[in-house]
Amino acid sequence: MVTKQYSGSPDEADLRRADSLAREIFSDIANKWALLIIEALGERTLRFSELRDEVEGISHKMLTQNLRLLERNGLAVRTVHPTVPPRVEYTLTEPGRALRSTVDAMCDWTHRYLAHIEASRSGFDA
Repeated sequence: MVTKQYSGSPDEADLRRADSLAREIFSDIANKWALLIIEALGERTLRFSELRDEVEGISHKMLTQNLRLLERNGLAVRTVHPTVPPRVEYTLTEPGRALRSTVDAMCDWTHRYLAHIEASRSGFDA
């Protein structure tokens, strides 16, 4: 299946359609690592190693893959400084910072309902 190129049609922004560009974008950013990277970057500029330290448990490979996805979608910018060794920094773009407010709301929701969800899981699993 090939994703449509966006031309402004409401059909192409419909998450329910398998060939929707919006659905592809949603898939790129709605994973645990991308959300945690967006949260970690916030309003800051971080080097790759600093970002890896901020996102506990992420592998080098997964951080690289997710940063590339964020960069491809225009949510993060990668800046390479010509030093030895090269210094690479990442920062959110304006759309990335706008998405961060949604990520922050999801984090707040998680903290607010964590106990409820844990109790529900325990009851369900019993």
